[in-house]
Amino acid sequence: MVDTLEPWAHGRPEPLIHGERVWLRPSERTDIPTFVRWFNDAGTTRYLMARAPMSLAGEEKWFDRMLDRQGKDAYHFVICQLDDDRPIGSIGFHDIDHVDGNAAVGVMIGEPELWDQGLGSDAMEALLDFGFGELRLERIWLEVYDFNARARRSYEKCGFVHEGTLRRAIYRRGEYHDVHVMAILRDEWVSRATTAVPSSF
Repeated sequence: MVDTLEPWAHGRPEPLIHGERVWLRPSERTDIPTFVRWFNDAGTTRYLMARAPMSLAGEEKWFDRMLDRQGKDAYHFVICQLDDDRPIGSIGFHDIDHVDGNAAVGVMIGEPELWDQGLGSDAMEALLDFGFGELRLERIWLEVYDFNARARRSYEKCGFVHEGTLRRAIYRRGEYHDVHVMAILRDEWVSRATTAVPSSF
């Protein structure tokens, strides 16, 4: 994570959750049209659970449900660039189990021209710091489709390891595909944090 206040040294507040190039903020109702644009792009949703086009009305209902869950069994954030505050994607925890210390994570960069630039990995590192450093989680896990090699490389870069495969668990474009389960544990995160860039927490 960032160990300098340079991006906000001239009066800008330091974001609570940030990486080297992005920061995470709560979703606002004004973000809904942007979410609809992202989730109606076939190239983006191919790698997500979404199957049908999203409407503004549908996204507004989702937003209200998300607000009720925020801070309880889920956290949803908008990924913004540090240099210009531009929203570029979303990331968050869901299915948080506070008893056993588990949470699932999902991430999406909604602007295709920004893929393969490490921004998703930067956002993931920031969220891992929040999950392990603030929420006292023990295990953070995710699912990735077998045809999403780019995402799997990004998760491995962030310290996730392959735990198992759900065979033919997802149907996409006329074919069944495997879904890989990956996770990172607290001690693995601590080990990485002590040998990599210092955490913001």
